[in-house]
Amino acid sequence: MIFRRALQREFAHSAAAVFVALFAILITTVLIRLLGQAAGGRVPSDAVLALIGFGAVTELPIVLTLTVFVAVLLSLSRSYRDSEMVVWFAAGLPLTAWIRPVLRFALPLVLVIGAVTLFLGPWAQSKSAEYQERLDSRDDTQRVAPGVFRESAGARRVFFVEVGAGADGRVRNVFVSDETEERLSVIASDQGFIRTEPDGSRFVVLEKGRRYDGKPGTPEFRVMEFERYVVQIEEKQLAGAPAKTRSKSTAELLRTPDDRNLGELVGRIGTPVAALLLALLAIPLSFVNPRAGRTNNLLIAVFTYLIYSNAITISQAWVSQGRIRFELAVLLPHLCLLLLLAVMFYRRLAVSPFWRARA
Repeated sequence: MIFRRALQREFAHSAAAVFVALFAILITTVLIRLLGQAAGGRVPSDAVLALIGFGAVTELPIVLTLTVFVAVLLSLSRSYRDSEMVVWFAAGLPLTAWIRPVLRFALPLVLVIGAVTLFLGPWAQSKSAEYQERLDSRDDTQRVAPGVFRESAGARRVFFVEVGAGADGRVRNVFVSDETEERLSVIASDQGFIRTEPDGSRFVVLEKGRRYDGKPGTPEFRVMEFERYVVQIEEKQLAGAPAKTRSKSTAELLRTPDDRNLGELVGRIGTPVAALLLALLAIPLSFVNPRAGRTNNLLIAVFTYLIYSNAITISQAWVSQGRIRFELAVLLPHLCLLLLLAVMFYRRLAVSPFWRARA
């Protein structure tokens, strides 16, 4: 009981620290990318938090998988470095005695990873796609922000408003540049507002301004002054694009088992299985010789994870391309890791390995 409680406490503390660090890195990366898009006008500032949430949920299985793997690896490596393993071995506990505590720690997280991968992740992907599609379908007036030059959806117009809408709903010092084929139109007005008709039609009304029409590079320009300039806003319809494979629910993938859907299932099934096997692999991989370098096993663990995750990704791509069968892609990467796991356990447990006995 002392052995189990000590390991569970060590695993929990290590997992909390690793998860906070990895999740902070994930949120920071997503935040930097979205803030760059928001600064460029591709994403409104009020949509950043929602997209960060969807992105965090989507990437959560990877973070949890690494949390389980690294937490077990760091905890057992510390025991080797501090010579605690010698005490446990001297008390009659073999290396296989660590399997049960590791499973008790890893199985709840593996269940969470499976739930997120199979159910919550696809939902977040679909909601993120719907949200992004809704943002792309905004009309040009909703893209305007005070003090910022903004392009229209088709990159044909450029808008600038110096002062945002006040209590009267009017904006001040409006600039609009519109380029069509070889003609350029520039409109500058003192103020403007949006008018909505009873039938739902919307118009941009500019007051007290000038319009410059002409061909760039030539003196052929026409200048017009106006008291009121009215332009109708064209309402955009939702594109209704077909759903991506990653945003489809697991039930939908099972109902239509074509190559692309089966390939996505390979990745979804492989993620929780990989988390469980990596947690077990960390037991023999955590061996550290106190007299040798302390980072060798960490480097080997990183390379093992990269090769394993890439093997799952390649299997997923091959199924999507119809190059291998679904059953083989589901089993092959994990069977290879099971073989490696058995070899490493044998290497740590065998007093006289067969390759040394023959020599």
